[in-house]
Amino acid sequence: MEWIITDGLTPYDDALAFMEARAAAIAAGRAGECIWLLEHPPLYTAGTSARPEDLTDPGGFPVYKTGRGGQYTYHGPGQRVIYVMLDLRARGRDVRCFVQQLERWVIAALAEFNVTGHIRDGRVGVWVEREDRPRNADGSVAEDKIAAIGIRLRRWISFHGIAINVDPDLTHYSGIVPCGIRDHGVTSLVDLGLPVTMGDLDVALQRSFAEVFESGAAQSPTRCAV
Repeated sequence: MEWIITDGLTPYDDALAFMEARAAAIAAGRAGECIWLLEHPPLYTAGTSARPEDLTDPGGFPVYKTGRGGQYTYHGPGQRVIYVMLDLRARGRDVRCFVQQLERWVIAALAEFNVTGHIRDGRVGVWVEREDRPRNADGSVAEDKIAAIGIRLRRWISFHGIAINVDPDLTHYSGIVPCGIRDHGVTSLVDLGLPVTMGDLDVALQRSFAEVFESGAAQSPTRCAV
């Protein structure tokens, strides 16, 4: 397993080219699995289920059509993007189980900051309850999304992955209906009042990965520009 951390902002086209090449190399047996942690400049991506009406006001940000699952989402500075290039041929060839592992990984990492993440039927991603906000009309606790998940598989190799909000500009979500869900908001670790840094989250992600995927101790990450 190779862990890569790239500082600065990685152009989306560059990230996509790297993932495509690495996934092909893994499938061919020329490279090992890879977890890539990075940030993007402000942009929107449209998954395979994206609806045109959910792009409400792109505001000059580029919009990329992708082959990942899901609908519209935002990427930008202050958001940790985690691209997972993993070989499901060696991990059971079970897509549903794999997505559940990704969800549990996010929840385990958030738990290190005393944040309780939730999975909700019919709402993709990881959610947090907001007891500090007024309850919904039906009396339920308000909830905000803190992490998005969307993957693509080719020859049983995954790419794309996860986006966790550390401290992005949350107003940038106003140009889309995030993941097609209109009745809930978005949040971040800093918005929740937690002074978490990107480095703090990276450590939590690496530590919790082995616990969830049972793949042994994670290697030290490589810092580089890809």
